Amino acid sequence: MEVLVDTSIWIDYFRGGGNAKELDFLIDENLIVTNDIVLAELIPYLKIRKQTKVVKLLHEVNKISLDIHWEEIIEFQVRCLKAGANGVGIPDLIIAQNAKQNNCIIYSLDKHFRFLNQVLKVKLYK
Repeated sequence: MEVLVDTSIWIDYFRGGGNAKELDFLIDENLIVTNDIVLAELIPYLKIRKQTKVVKLLHEVNKISLDIHWEEIIEFQVRCLKAGANGVGIPDLIIAQNAKQNNCIIYSLDKHFRFLNQVLKVKLYK
């Protein structure tokens, strides 16, 4: 199963954080995917820091296309609100929808995804 690596993991990885070994394993096993939202969150900062090699490598990661179903996003937000969470952003809901559509596991440090796992049954890595 493919693993959609969220921005928080990439940032941790670039900083040499505690998840670097695990992400290296997933990269080596060719199990990771990305999408345009994750790239849009990461690449501007990398470009400002002139990290052209890293940008090029990120563009080589298998990318799953976004097919946003806005009615489903609205329903996801309603379910989150009913469950008591009003701070889940639209980008996280789109990432969750994208992962579900493509049968991917989400790898993230973002606490919103743990909540989305409970409410929307989004699959999480570890």
